[in-house]
Amino acid sequence: MLNLHFLFDSLMTDRSDGPIGRLPEHLLVEIFIRAPVCEWVQIACVNKQWASIFQGDCLWQTAIARNWPSAGLRKRWPGPIPRGSARRRFQALYVSENLVPSGGEIDELVGHTYLYLKEQLERPAMPPSSILHGTIIDQFIAYGKTGEKAHDLASKIWLAVIDGLEENQQTFLLLKHLAREGEFFLPFPYSRSYKVLWRVFDKLFTDFRDCFSRADYHDALSTAKSRFQPVPSTWLGH
Repeated sequence: MLNLHFLFDSLMTDRSDGPIGRLPEHLLVEIFIRAPVCEWVQIACVNKQWASIFQGDCLWQTAIARNWPSAGLRKRWPGPIPRGSARRRFQALYVSENLVPSGGEIDELVGHTYLYLKEQLERPAMPPSSILHGTIIDQFIAYGKTGEKAHDLASKIWLAVIDGLEENQQTFLLLKHLAREGEFFLPFPYSRSYKVLWRVFDKLFTDFRDCFSRADYHDALSTAKSRFQPVPSTWLGH
């Protein structure tokens, strides 16, 4: 049996003329997918051949088959959020298993929806959050979810995306934008989650309090008080 610990250590120092570099591509794929996912970016940077392996579909399809054997049996779904490439599918399955709580169930569509929402929020010209939320709800309903289940999944995805944002100026501006957006009186399940809006303000007033100007802070606090009563003392700086 191959000593995987030795192989993983060798991956970072090997080159195309080393013992690992001379292996056939299908064996390299089998080695790579057994390395921790957090090291894949480093492995892909070792040489051009390995980078090309990570750019192709074979590695990702193999990794999906190894980690989620039943994923290939799942039907495609209608709606605006596509499955995409094998690499995209791997990312979605990984997100569903590790980032969005779903009672132990791996739901590929949940992962794709997370990736879709995260990418939309990172766009320079972000669509209104009500449009994004409506798109997510429509996607889950088209997939056969009930309105209640669609609303619950959408809320979990929003919370996971918001919690995963880096603490930087771009995130501060995004959260401030989401906090300022007006409320739309939409029917259930298109009504947006109270928990999500709470999390937006909570991150603003705890993680980004020092980023506010005095005037902007009081404006944001006034908006928060109009939506939540009472507001936590931590939002007041206590």
